[in-house]
Order: sequence, then structure tokens, then C-alpha cells
Amino acid sequence: MIPKECKRLAEVDFPIAVVSRHSAKEKSIRHGHPSTLHLWWARRPLGACRAVLLGLLLPDPCDPNCPEEFKNRARNILPRVQGTAGQTELDLRNELFRFIGDFANWDNSSKSVYLDAARSLVKAAHGKEAPLIVDPFAGGGSIPIEGLRVGGDVFASDLNPVACLILKTMLDDIPRYGVALAKELRELESVIRAKTEEELSEFYPQHPDGAKPIAYLWARTVVCDSCGAEIPLTRSFWLSKKKDAKYALRYSIARPKGKPPELSFEVFSPKSDGEVPSPTAKRANAICPACNIVTPASRVRAQLALRRGGTDDARFLAVVVTMPGRQGRLYRVPSSRDKEAYRKACERLQALAQSEKVGSISPIPNESIPLMSGTFNVPLYGVNSWGDMFNPRQKLALLTLAKNIRSMDSFSPAAQEIAALGLSRFADICNAFLQWKSTSTQAVHMFSRQALPMVWDFPEPAIFADASGDYGVTLRTMARVIDSLAVVGKSGTVKQADARNSPLPDESAAVWFTDPPYYFAVPYADLSDFFFVWLKRSLPNHPLLGDPFDSTNPLTPKKQELCEMAHWDSERYAEKNQEFFESGMKDAFAEGRRVLAEDGIACVVFAHKTTEGWEALLSGMIRGGWTITASWPLATEMAERLRARDSAALATSVHLVCRPRREDAGVGDWADVLRELPQRVGDWIERLQAEGIKGADLVFACIGPAMEIYSR
Repeated sequence: MIPKECKRLAEVDFPIAVVSRHSAKEKSIRHGHPSTLHLWWARRPLGACRAVLLGLLLPDPCDPNCPEEFKNRARNILPRVQGTAGQTELDLRNELFRFIGDFANWDNSSKSVYLDAARSLVKAAHGKEAPLIVDPFAGGGSIPIEGLRVGGDVFASDLNPVACLILKTMLDDIPRYGVALAKELRELESVIRAKTEEELSEFYPQHPDGAKPIAYLWARTVVCDSCGAEIPLTRSFWLSKKKDAKYALRYSIARPKGKPPELSFEVFSPKSDGEVPSPTAKRANAICPACNIVTPASRVRAQLALRRGGTDDARFLAVVVTMPGRQGRLYRVPSSRDKEAYRKACERLQALAQSEKVGSISPIPNESIPLMSGTFNVPLYGVNSWGDMFNPRQKLALLTLAKNIRSMDSFSPAAQEIAALGLSRFADICNAFLQWKSTSTQAVHMFSRQALPMVWDFPEPAIFADASGDYGVTLRTMARVIDSLAVVGKSGTVKQADARNSPLPDESAAVWFTDPPYYFAVPYADLSDFFFVWLKRSLPNHPLLGDPFDSTNPLTPKKQELCEMAHWDSERYAEKNQEFFESGMKDAFAEGRRVLAEDGIACVVFAHKTTEGWEALLSGMIRGGWTITASWPLATEMAERLRARDSAALATSVHLVCRPRREDAGVGDWADVLRELPQRVGDWIERLQAEGIKGADLVFACIGPAMEIYSR
């Protein structure tokens, strides 16, 4: 065991640059990475979590209280991976940091030599009983899955039922069943695919010439107040901007006597941008192609609001197809066969919606979407329920898949749960708020940002295309995640719980490591309702899919969620202001201190760019009884991500290492803080600049050492 007086590695130093490099690179890894199991927001890179966990779990060999047994065993373990560990304690410390940096590489995370070394080092530090690692805001599961990987026992909890189902899959089902679960999921995918294709293939017809549909392109419409023409709202008429495959739409205008002008479209290959018609939707205004009169945003909004967003009667613009024997994608205007298939899908949906029942709830999600200015704007356009987010054929596909998942009784509950997660993940690429990316000729999933903005024109992926937007492709992607996580080896414990009221006993945790909500950064619960409505229709009566605090709530828990929500919705969340957040965080941190063992250590991740956010978090930490002993800014985000463009979004996440504040710590003098602060921060700036951290990230990274001094 490590004496409580002994510092951990993360309290003395950390390989910032190498872990940052691996963490940022990891964001571009897709195949088999746990982030592709299911979307969850602000997911921590696994490499950073793995590295910090080892820094928290392992003692500093240079500390006079470090057990000799650990140092001796570490010198025997490290040569299995990277050669001799040196004779001095400083040599051993440096070799431990080198191992931590190398193990942060995703390519090394599943190699048995690294796994065995990491687990052996943890065992050498903590004895036969594995240390309990606790994360009360577990979310997407990055911290707890790495806790299992390095050999710890794990307790992960979250308030949100979507997060809890993701956590159960990652931390319990996959470690428990391993590659056998991946095999079963592939078998289930084949059965569901065959069953669903039999029911729905007529609504996605191939062309008589053998062309296979990949996607259908639509545009919402409004009527011109001046000439009466129907205006298809488009951001661009480009279909493909690929170098050797440029395609676009152009229109001609018929002006029948006594009737409004009518637009008809054709596909052509433009030689320059100037040949492509100008967009008809700009800043929510509509520009009529027939008379050039602008319909203002207020009128566009009013027209679409009367038609629940204008999704069901959108204009069918084009079909994206592949042709046997030809490379690339081709484009054509919709045929009568395409239009008839869509009309039949609408009829089938209506019949199925009347006959299908999922307990006491509607088979089509009718739960309401709140208006949150700047985040959930779609209710301004009449999109007031989650079912309004999909066109009729998409609703038919999702409803049919949910029905078929419920019928898979011959498969294990774990496989059915993953199939349901696959359906909710699939909904993110099967809705009427996608965007068509002409440079890569593919649909972009809806949650490319943490919001529900209005979209004028949208693609509808064909669900049997063996491409993005195919449910079978979704499940096969998830099966690869199971394959990659099978090395974790043992299960963790998952509970749906409020972080302010942990079910754990006093002093039970060796490490309390969490990434808490960021003030008003992301309205997790409201966003997750998009997934939740389909999960509960796929897995009715599942124990994790509900609000344990309010049985009448049809959506995810909101009242207990620690987030400053008055910023987003002052009517629904008037009481959830800064004081609510600070008080809640104080209670959560106090609860963390209660469950942490006397010789335990904690770490809190934070990356908010506002001083209000930092103030709220740090106030909660200090009021909760913690002292910050070290802080390490790690570059965990890619600079080119959508969130970072044209904004001051931080690329680094500051990891604050904490210890419980001693009862006899007393109160310091403000003059002592001011005396120590300039030198400490000055030295820190030099260190971080050498590590490549700059700009806003450098400024906010200095909060860590400042708070070390203040909290002490």
C-alpha cells in the first residue's frame, strides 16, 4: 500500500507533450475506437485518461515515503517493455513517465506487453486488492474503461439513462462476454438486416438499369409571397465538387398562364462555379428563383411552422446512386418510380403507426422538443416533437427496426441492448436535419455540433446502401469496438445515480477521477432525448431507461442535472442558475471526499473557456473540502474540429490533481498567495511554452497553479 504521505507521480511531474500528442491524434482514429460505439458529448481521449490514471495510481519513487517493494518490483517490470530502469530513484521516475507516455499511444493500448506491465505496476503499488476507481460523472466512459484497462476495479455512475446504457455496454457486457459478443452481434445484424429488408426494400427501389440508391436529396419549401412560386430552400445546388466528378443541379422556369411559375430541375456537369445557380436560402431569408423577390426570415419561419418544419412535404430534388461496374457516385433527378416508392412509404407508416403499440407510448416519438435559443432552434419552425425530426420514410425505417429489435428474443439481452444503441446511433444519420457535403459526397450526421439548428436542404441516406446511413454498417462498426475492448478483461459496476448522493460507502475509493459538467457548456440531458426516445421504444421496460426520481417524466432526468441551464432556457430552468451549479458541485465534491479513502487521491478535468465556468467549478471544489496539489494541461482536442473554427474554444483540458483538505489545515494569508503567485505562474508559463501550449490555452492553464496556491 502507498502511505498517504507519499506523493503520486501526477503530483510531481507529467509527460505533457507526449501524452498531448497521442491524445490529439486519437481523435482521428475511427475503426474500433470506443468513441464509435455511440455518440456522447465531450468524451475524453482514452490516452489522456490512461496516462493520468497511472500517474494517480503509482507512487513517486523519489519520495522518501515510497515503498521499497514498489521500487524493486518496478525495476523488474519496466525492462519487459523498454529496457533497464536505471539505478537511481530519479532514473526510475523518468522511466515510469516514459512508460506512461508510450502507453498513451492508442496503438499500444491493446498490446499484451503494455497491458501486463501497467497492471503489474498497479498491483505492485496497491497489493493484491485492486484499487477502486470511481467516476460519478462517467458519461461516455473514457475514464472508467481505462480504469479497467490498467487493472483497477471500477464504479461508474451517471444521472443520464443514455449514458448509463453506453456505460453498461462498455464496462460490463463487453468485458464479460468479449469477442463472443461481437460474433453474436454480427449474427443479430444479419437477422435484423434480412427481416427489415424484406419489409422495407420496396420503398428503396433500384433503378431498372441496376443503379443502387445511396441517398435522396430534399429541400424544404416556402411559397413566394410575390409570384406564388414554390421556392426550394437550398444552401447550394452543388451535388459533387470532386475533381473529376463535378455535378450540380440547375433549374428551368415554366410560366403557365394563370398559374404560379413552376421550377423543374436537371443534373449537369458545370465547368465553373459561375454556372451553378445561386442558393435560394441565405440567413433564413428565401430568394425566389422566378422573380428574385426576397421572402423575409419571419415569413419563412411562419410558413414552415404551419407545416411542422416542412419536412413531410419537402421538394424531392435528386437521387444519389452507384452503378455496377462504374466508380464513384452518379446523380439523377427523381423518377416516377422513386416518387411512388416514397408515397407508399408514407402510407405504410400511417398504417403501422395506427396498429403498432409499444406499451402505453406512441410508436412514433411524440415527446416535445423545448425551444432553447441558440441551441434548439427547430421549434421556431414548428418542429415541436422528436418525431418531427424525421421524414415519413425515415420514421418508417426506425419504427420497423425498433420493432424487429424487440423481437430478437433468441439473442442475449446484451446483444439486444447494443442493437438498440445501434438504432439510436443510426438515428443520428437517419433524420431530416443532416447536411450533404458536396466535397466528399456524403451525408454529415446531425450532431456534428452540440445543437439542433434548422437545416433547409437535407439528404436522406438509403438504409440498405452498405454505406453511411445503413443500419447494418452501424452494427458492424460497433462490433469492431467490441473486438478492440475485449482485452479489458474484467467488468466494472455501473449505476444510475446523482453525483451528489453516491451509493458507495465511506472511504471506499482509491481514486476519484471525473470530468464534471462544464457550467452552461452543453445541455446534455436535452440533447440526449434525441437518442432516448428511440432507445425506450427498442427496449421497453429496461431498468436503466427512465427517470428514477420522477416516474411521470417521459424523457431523461433534468431537475437533478448539474448544469447552469438558466442561460439556455430561463423559463423552464429559472432556478438552475450559477448558485445552483456551484452548490451542486460543492455537494458532489463533498460526496467525492466522503467516498475517497484516507490515503486516496482525486483528479478533476476541466476545459471551460469562461472565467465564470472556472469560478463555479473551483468554488465548488474548495467548498467541497479539496486542495489542488498539481495541474496538467493536456491537448485533448484537434484544432481543426468544427467547434474550434472561428472561436476561442480550448484545445487543452486541465487535469487538476486533488487531495482532501486536512481538518487542521487552517487559513492562510492573502499576502502569502500574492507573494508566491508571480514566480510560480512565471515558471509555469515557461514550462508550458516549451511544451507547445499557447494562446487562450496557455492563459487558462495558469489557473491550475494559481489555484494550487490558493486552495492550499
